Amino acid sequence: MRKVLLDTSAYSAFLRGSEAIKVALQSADEIYLCPVIIGELLSGFIRGRAPSKNRKELQTFLSSPRIRITNIDTETSERYAIILNYLWEEGSPVPTNDIWIAASAMQYGLIVITSDAHYKKISQVITEYYNSNS
Repeated sequence: MRKVLLDTSAYSAFLRGSEAIKVALQSADEIYLCPVIIGELLSGFIRGRAPSKNRKELQTFLSSPRIRITNIDTETSERYAIILNYLWEEGSPVPTNDIWIAASAMQYGLIVITSDAHYKKISQVITEYYNSNS
């Protein structure tokens, strides 16, 4: 069973018509998002030009039977700490929200679908990186 976590950047690229991400999602049995991703999306909608349209598209996306939302709990926090300390030791900073997203992927055994190259620095998770133009 192929289970993926769709990062914020990949969701945005998917909506912009990325064929590569569309194919990656079509091959997934289950597609996960975590509360951090939803928060990032909603924040972007507030600042954007079409907040109502974007919220409706998100609600439609979330209503798919293949979509799941992960929880963030103390186990996620443990994994966040492991990833953060690893990145400090490596001298490889990554945005905090993306560490939480990676921790969720690590916890639930999910492949991260992303257009953010810095996920490649996080060796604790499997990522599929798609250039935002693909």
